[in-house]
Amino acid sequence: MPPTGLVIDETDAHKHHDYKLHFDRAHSNGNGTQLLERELEEDDIFSEVHKLTRYSDGTVKLRNSNIELMDQDILYHLALGSESHDLQEMFGDVKFVCMGGTPKRMENFAHFIMNEIGYKLPAGHQLQDISAYSYRYSMYKVGPVLCVSHGMGTPSVSILMHEMIKLMYHSKCHDPVFIRIGTCGGIGVEGGTVIITEDALDGQLRNSHEFTILGKTVHRPAKLDKKLARELKSLASTDDPYDTIIGKTLCTNDFYEGQGRLDGAFCEFSENDKMEYLEKLRENGVVNIEMESTIFAALTYHAGIKAAVVCVALLNRLNGDQVNSPKEVMNEWQERPQILVSRYIRKVLAQKGQLKALFGHQGSIKSPRRFKLVQQESQAHE
Repeated sequence: MPPTGLVIDETDAHKHHDYKLHFDRAHSNGNGTQLLERELEEDDIFSEVHKLTRYSDGTVKLRNSNIELMDQDILYHLALGSESHDLQEMFGDVKFVCMGGTPKRMENFAHFIMNEIGYKLPAGHQLQDISAYSYRYSMYKVGPVLCVSHGMGTPSVSILMHEMIKLMYHSKCHDPVFIRIGTCGGIGVEGGTVIITEDALDGQLRNSHEFTILGKTVHRPAKLDKKLARELKSLASTDDPYDTIIGKTLCTNDFYEGQGRLDGAFCEFSENDKMEYLEKLRENGVVNIEMESTIFAALTYHAGIKAAVVCVALLNRLNGDQVNSPKEVMNEWQERPQILVSRYIRKVLAQKGQLKALFGHQGSIKSPRRFKLVQQESQAHE
């Protein structure tokens, strides 16, 4: 097995995938001992990565020494800067970073989580989009919870993830938890089902994400924290009028051909081809398809950040390709992952005695001159 947590080449990625398949098959045969061994080994691997990505006080350490040599690190797509803003004052208390595709969804989640954790804004204040001047992503802070939109697809998520991880570093955050809240297409599960990702797989069913860096192909393990996934699953209620399951997620680079849809501008395969492909995915334990999980998992794991992906299925792909449920139904479905994540956040804050009397600042400008320059620089390119 390759030394996971480090950049690995394509050959090693295949070995890593084969290793996982071996244990997955053992699990399907009811061999609980081997499953336990795999989980224990993965916990050890996370511990080793954590050592590389934390300072002695527990704050986030970057795997890039160049950042420490810079006069200012401009988080360009967030309209923030390490010297223009007092990032530690603004974000130092962040414990949870919740991400979703659209700005409106994350604004709604910010208001929702504010009520759920009993957060009170100071008199005369209202929630503001901290990254409004970037015109790219939206960001809302609700006490220890940061709500951020990540756009659609792996490139958009990759850009945001680099800058969010750097934001955690500059803010001196202690062991933040990242959770992606999204939508997906189900495979053999009905619309409205909440799905917690166990393993994020690429289009070739590899548990890794492929990068091209300086012209070379590298793979990084797309590993999520299984303990966190199980904890989230445990918070599903028997009173919920829908199912919450754990399974493997396929991450594609495209909504149409890459997901085997027949309704794109191009389609050079038959319906039988599509159904055979979807059945193959189901046989390999895949329960949903989306477009962000591998990059999200690969970068959080490489940064030693505990992470999870929680999505709601908008349809069962075995029954069709188009999302045609009524808007009000889909809006209610999209609240379901938010409810589960809010239960987790409430539980953690309650355990730490931090559920009440949460107050915070919407922003602090350390250098007005540099703040203006960062704002102008971000606005200059659209």
